Amino acid sequence: MTRDPVIAEPPGLYAISVTSELSGFTPGTLRLYEQYGLITPARTRGGTRRYSDEDLTRLGRITDLIADGINLVGIKRVLELEDSTALLRRDNTRLRADNAHLRRTNTPTT
Repeated sequence: MTRDPVIAEPPGLYAISVTSELSGFTPGTLRLYEQYGLITPARTRGGTRRYSDEDLTRLGRITDLIADGINLVGIKRVLELEDSTALLRRDNTRLRADNAHLRRTNTPTT
């Protein structure tokens, strides 16, 4: 997933302190997860981290993986594989729809 890491206005996004309260992770832990590449919060022009609902969902997934005993390196790999799988599923769905459309429009008449 690609998004612009610098945002002009952060409506609907949470500061690190709010994200900390909502996720149960300390601000230091959130920064560590960012260093490991587990989350990538957007940034204001001034450099302040802003977390989205998607980031909170990802933090919930991280919580689940930690509870399963997976270390941070393993969590990063799991999240990468889950992201890749989601992209492949979307591509597959689109390709199936395109294929069905082509079959409908290119059906020879007898």
